[in-house]
Amino acid sequence: MANEGRPVRPRGVNHLVLNVRDLEESHHFWTEIIGFTQVGELHATKERPNPPKMRFYSGDHGGGQLNHHDIALVENRALPAPPKDWSMFGMPVAVNHIAISLPSREAWLQQLAYLQERGVKFDRRVEHGMTHSLYIHDPNGYGIELLYELPRELWEGDIDAALNYAVSLPTEGKEALADREEGLPVFREKEHHPA
Repeated sequence: MANEGRPVRPRGVNHLVLNVRDLEESHHFWTEIIGFTQVGELHATKERPNPPKMRFYSGDHGGGQLNHHDIALVENRALPAPPKDWSMFGMPVAVNHIAISLPSREAWLQQLAYLQERGVKFDRRVEHGMTHSLYIHDPNGYGIELLYELPRELWEGDIDAALNYAVSLPTEGKEALADREEGLPVFREKEHHPA
């Protein structure tokens, strides 16, 4: 089947592999804080007697179904220390942030309360035009966005406008757990009038 000289459009990102300084510390973060399940680990084999310390993790793909991996962690003790404070832009790390979808608004709100109860610092709370998001960071300085998707009919009319919409919200106290459902903007296709 000809593709007219263009690349095939991918379905999306299959998985992400992160270098981490301390595998145990990062394992705790990704399982006990974020909620992923470890599904595998590299083991020594005859062909690979000294594998790197590497573990594989999956989210819930519906009804408790696991994937081969959504995220993998590889220990690299030579990584530099993370910056003291996380910021959305201007960080000296190669990955800006990793966005993780929660299955529903209710699950997202439950996760925010869980994180707040455990003293996880909320770096940023934002109402985007297509998601409502919380930004935190892992022990290696990687930004983590936890989000739920807003209904498609709110943003699909003008994706660019939805991407450019951002309302910052409180990051501490009860206000950090509030989420509005009413009065959300709807992004419509721009009307083009002849000049």
